[in-house]
Amino acid sequence: MRLVTYDAGQGPRVGILEGNTVLDVGFDGDMIAFIEAGAPTRSPSPVENARLLSPLRPRSMRDFLAFEGHLKNAFRRLGRPIPNEWYEVPAFYRGMPDTVIGPGETIPYPSYTEKLDHELELAAIIGRRGRDVPREEADDYVFGYTIWNDLSARDTQARELPVGMGPSKAKDWDGSNVLGPCIVTADEVDAGNLTMSVRVNGETWGEDNSGSMHHKFADMIAYASQAQTIYPGEVFGSGTAEGGAGIETDRYLSEGDVVELEIEGIGVLRNTIGKKGA
Repeated sequence: MRLVTYDAGQGPRVGILEGNTVLDVGFDGDMIAFIEAGAPTRSPSPVENARLLSPLRPRSMRDFLAFEGHLKNAFRRLGRPIPNEWYEVPAFYRGMPDTVIGPGETIPYPSYTEKLDHELELAAIIGRRGRDVPREEADDYVFGYTIWNDLSARDTQARELPVGMGPSKAKDWDGSNVLGPCIVTADEVDAGNLTMSVRVNGETWGEDNSGSMHHKFADMIAYASQAQTIYPGEVFGSGTAEGGAGIETDRYLSEGDVVELEIEGIGVLRNTIGKKGA
């Protein structure tokens, strides 16, 4: 199934996306409650004038660094080597669920950056509660997958990195995380072999395949769940695919740019960059 959260004038509802048609699933609750309930559908019915929202408001967001090719390119720009520990540890930082927006929404351009950047990521949505999850069982905890545009203020990031605290204002502002357009259930796609691409104003800026991930989602889930319970509705990001961010080629976004992130089997996440400081 391709699941969405939509609004047709009565507030957010859970739906199924079939082509360009949204079908209401007859569930009175949000996407996380729907996942927790076992994804029940009751006589889906077509919806008119449905506007897609972010597929869910994540319970939490963890973003990893799984693609070596992206790291090599990006760290070269930042003047840093890839640490040896990266190859052993699927480390992550935490994002802020309140910053999430959805497909078609205008991405705010914060006033404090001159280098606004997109990031093409595959994201897994957790579907089961678990703790100390063995790696060999971890894939069973994935409910489905979506696209994550994890935006970055690169000049701000370069100033923050030497502090060693991880990203802060380089990643955190209203609208700095975009999810969508839908959640494709795990049975529908092979997360280890999906073509990924990014276009800006119709021009392809980068392409990769999810098979290039050094750390797999099973590694991430096993690592994050050590001595900590994970819950349905948490989002685990792959980190940026090679070629999936402008920092790799020193190309950044401008007001009015249309950014399209596409992942095979999921769809296209399309947004426009807003006026700076608005």
